[in-house]
Amino acid sequence: MLLVYTHKITPRLRYTFKHICTRILGIPVSFTTTIEEFIAHDSLKMSYTKQPLSNEIFIRNHELLFEQGLSDVEINVTPWNATKCFFPTGEKSALPFDIFAASFYLLSRYEEYLPHVKDDFGRFTATESLAFKEDFLKQPVVDIWAYELKFILQQKFESFIFPKRSYSVQPVIDVPMAYYFKGKGLMRTFGGAIQDVFRLKLKNFYDRTMVLFGFKRDPYDTFKWITNKQKQFNFKFIVFFLIGDFSTYDKNNNINKSEFVSLIKSVADYCKVGLKVSYYGLDDIGILKKEKKKMESITNYELESSRNSYSKINLPMSYRNLIELEIKNDYTMGYLNYTGFRAGTCTPFLFYDLDYETQTPLLIHAFQCIDNALLKHHSQLDKKQELQRLIYTVKQVNGTFSIIFHNYCFGNETKWKGFRKLFTQVLESTDEGKRN
Repeated sequence: MLLVYTHKITPRLRYTFKHICTRILGIPVSFTTTIEEFIAHDSLKMSYTKQPLSNEIFIRNHELLFEQGLSDVEINVTPWNATKCFFPTGEKSALPFDIFAASFYLLSRYEEYLPHVKDDFGRFTATESLAFKEDFLKQPVVDIWAYELKFILQQKFESFIFPKRSYSVQPVIDVPMAYYFKGKGLMRTFGGAIQDVFRLKLKNFYDRTMVLFGFKRDPYDTFKWITNKQKQFNFKFIVFFLIGDFSTYDKNNNINKSEFVSLIKSVADYCKVGLKVSYYGLDDIGILKKEKKKMESITNYELESSRNSYSKINLPMSYRNLIELEIKNDYTMGYLNYTGFRAGTCTPFLFYDLDYETQTPLLIHAFQCIDNALLKHHSQLDKKQELQRLIYTVKQVNGTFSIIFHNYCFGNETKWKGFRKLFTQVLESTDEGKRN
């Protein structure tokens, strides 16, 4: 156990130390404000305060973990080793910056509570983030910093055996629309066919006709390929289905259609199934509750995971609604147009509510890549190399590589050519879980 001496134990301090020391490094951590208890401890220990007590490992604290609410935090990012850091400390500190305050700033998404420019859907964008502006978005800096701390602890406590963790993969499949032509109802189908004719989209009209009469597979119906791929691996994919009502933003199939219900049940036989929260369900807990109950009635098990439509997060309300409905996992945290680490980590972390100053039970699984972001790379080789670079970065800190693909990107549309191979590349980046 690591014992930390500090002048004041706060919820922010407990939260941050436990993510870095326990979730990343696997070391239990405890805290004390009593000098005698600290001196008597004969294993891992460090102090986190303004001045060192003696010759122990000492990190000089920034005030952020001892504050409440939001304030104008001055941040000056500087290069350090092969990464970046901020919140500098003095010469006596074992690290040249306050690793814990800097990590809390990123994990709590402090900057997303501050005034910023949103996109057309009201989302926080990558270009507004400190990580993008200071060019460390491509690095899981919190995990990198944690391993630097581990090295310092190892130097001081040579006999302590540190636990090891392994690189893992969490494939996520997002289903905003299960079928492109099928299961849309008479009015939507007829209206779509009329539009095809008037806009001279004759190939679309032909494909629609062939699908509806059963001569051709729907272009979005890639679920057989997905479940066959799942059978090759022991670790589970998680598939998020949108089942909300038809609206301006959400145009999925009607959940009252038996074919759609059967599809969800069949996928749930092989993969984990979660709820893709509808656009209007993001801000209306009544709609969210209705969608949750509907999904549970289909899968016959308690809903544990969700992902928001359009990857939109309204902090803190989006997450408070999930917590109130006892949804345990969120897979929304990430950027749509950029690859990288939105919260600075590739380790799942608990949501900290800055308004209530409390750690919550909601586990955030931040994704580092979504299929749409790979479209910025025109060649298949460039896409493959971008994935390899991200995978290598996560492997360096034995983290979790989380990536989101949509069901339609496994179809035959030209712009998604090669995405089945990219998905397989991710799955095969870990030897663990591969079936013979």
